[in-house]
Amino acid sequence: MYGFVWGLLCGLPAIAQKSVPAGNEPVFTRFSYQGNDRLYTDNPLQEGEFYSPILQGCYPDPSITRKGNDYYLVNSSFSMVPGVPIFHSNDLVNWKQLGHVLDRPSQLKVEKAGISAGIYAPDIKYNPHNNTFYMITTQIAGGIGNMVVKTQDPAKGWSDVIKLKFDGIDPSLFFDDNGKAYVVHNDAPPRGKALYNGHRVIKIWEYDLEKDAVIEGTDKIIVDGGVDITQKPIWIEGPHLYKKNGRYYLMCAEGGTGGWHSEVIFVSDDPKGPFKPANNNPILTQRHFPKDRANKVDWAGHADLVEGPGGKYYGVFLAVRPNEKQRVNTGRETFILPVDWSGEWPVFENGLVPLKARTKMPAGVKNQAGTNGFLPNGNFSFTDDLTATRLDFRWIGVRGARENFSSTSKAGVRIKPYPVTIKATEPTSTLFLRQQHAHFEATVQLQYKPASEKDLAGIVCYQKETFQYVFGITKKGNDDYVVLERTENGKSTVVASEKITLGNALQLKVAAQGDAYTFSYSTNGQAFTALGGTVSGDILSTDVAGGFTGALIGLYATSANDVVVP
Repeated sequence: MYGFVWGLLCGLPAIAQKSVPAGNEPVFTRFSYQGNDRLYTDNPLQEGEFYSPILQGCYPDPSITRKGNDYYLVNSSFSMVPGVPIFHSNDLVNWKQLGHVLDRPSQLKVEKAGISAGIYAPDIKYNPHNNTFYMITTQIAGGIGNMVVKTQDPAKGWSDVIKLKFDGIDPSLFFDDNGKAYVVHNDAPPRGKALYNGHRVIKIWEYDLEKDAVIEGTDKIIVDGGVDITQKPIWIEGPHLYKKNGRYYLMCAEGGTGGWHSEVIFVSDDPKGPFKPANNNPILTQRHFPKDRANKVDWAGHADLVEGPGGKYYGVFLAVRPNEKQRVNTGRETFILPVDWSGEWPVFENGLVPLKARTKMPAGVKNQAGTNGFLPNGNFSFTDDLTATRLDFRWIGVRGARENFSSTSKAGVRIKPYPVTIKATEPTSTLFLRQQHAHFEATVQLQYKPASEKDLAGIVCYQKETFQYVFGITKKGNDDYVVLERTENGKSTVVASEKITLGNALQLKVAAQGDAYTFSYSTNGQAFTALGGTVSGDILSTDVAGGFTGALIGLYATSANDVVVP
C-alpha cells in the first residue's frame, strides 16, 4: 500500500508568509506522513524479499485478475468516494494505483450511507472470449444492490452500473473455457431453512454475457453452510470459481471476518456441483495461535487466486495487524502469499503458521517499492504539497466527491466548508487518507482564520460517524482557540482547548505510538505544543467502533461547528 505519515518532525525550515485566504475557506499545504512501525525496523528486507501486506491500511476484500503480463487488483471501499481503488502490476510485487473503478456520481450512490455501507467485496475478472474486464460487487446503498460494470481497458474508465436481479452479497464471475459465464455469491438459506445464526449458502447462476444478466431459473445452491454443516460453520462467503486440469474449484471464506476467519476450498467436475470439500481445510487461517504472539497477523481470509509469473500461483487475502493493545486501527489490509498447487488442492504457503512480514519474491523480479512511481510499503513516508492540479489518488472523500468541496492551486488545497459536521451521515468537507501504520506521525500546514464559533478547520482521526477525534481551530467570542474533541459512540467530550494567536505558520500534527495518540500544534514551524496530553486510540479501532473500515486521517472544515470551547 502506501503510507503517509506526516513528519515535519523537528528542525523545520522557516515557513513562507502567506496571506489568510479570502472567503473564510481554509487552505492546507505541506502535508507529510511518516510510518515508524518497529516490525519493519526489526525485519529489514533481504535480497529477493518484499513486504506483505502489499497494501497497508484499509484495503480489504482483495480480488485479482490477469491479462497477459498485466495484473489488476481491487478492494472494497464502502462509503469512500471515489469507489473501488484499482491497482496494476506486472509482477505481483510492484504496484501502481490506476485510479478508481467507480469514479462518477452515477456509479456510486452512498450520500446517506454509513461508513461501513456502500461497496462490499468487489470481484474483478478478465474474460478472454470478449476481451472485457468485469467488476461485480454489492452496493449497499442507493437501492442498487448487486451490480456490474465493465471495460476493455481498466486504465480508461468503466461503464455505467448494470443492476443485477438476485439477492445476497459477494458476487463473483467465472468465465469457462467454453465461453459460458456464471455468477457465484453468498445468500441466505431458503426461507424457513436457516438452522442457526450465521448459516449462509453459496449459490450459482448462469450469466448471459449479451444481456449482462443472470439467467432466470438457473440458480442453484452449491454449498450449504460450509465445509461441514454438522459443525454449524458461519458466514460462508466471498466465493470464487477457478478451473484447473478440467476440474472446477470453489474457494470461499468461512468463519466470519474476525478471529475465526479462514479460507476453504471445494472441487467438482461440473460448475454447478456437487462440490466436495478438501480434506485439509482450511487452506489459510491464523485462528489457532496464541492471542498475545509478537507481530501478530490475524483474521486472515477472503482470498482470491491468480496464476503468476512462471505458472506459479499466488493468493491475495485480507488480514489485520493489531497494535500493542490488540486494537485494529489500520483495518483490514491486503496481503499476498505464494500458493502451492502442485497437488489436487491449492495451499497457501506458510498460510497455516503465524504470518511473517517478509515474503520471497517471484523469480527474476526486482523490488521497486517506493521508486519509479510504484507504491511504497514498510516504513515509508508520503509528502504532498497539495498544489498539484490533480489530487493524489490516496486522497478520498466519504459519501461525496472531493471535487465538490476542494480545489487546488499553487497555495495548496482549498476546502469549502459544508454546513455539516464530521458526525453527519452525509457528505462532509473532508479530504481523507488511510492510516497505514500503528506508529506514525502526520503534519499539515493550515492557513485559516475562523470568523465565528460555527467555523472550524483542522485534522480529524476518523473511524466512523460516531467515533472520531477532531483537532482544529475555532473561535470563542473574539478569540481564536485550538481544540481537541473526542467522540465515542456519539457522545462528544472536549478533551482540551487553548487560546492561541494565529499567524501564517500554523501547523497541526497527529502522532500515534500504537494506542497512544497525541495532537500538537506549532505557530512558528519549529516547536510543537501538545494539546490534551496522550489520549487513547481505542475509539479508532474496528474492535471498539464496529464496522469494516480502518481509521482515516482527514483534512476537515465545517461551517456548522458544534465543538463548544469551555
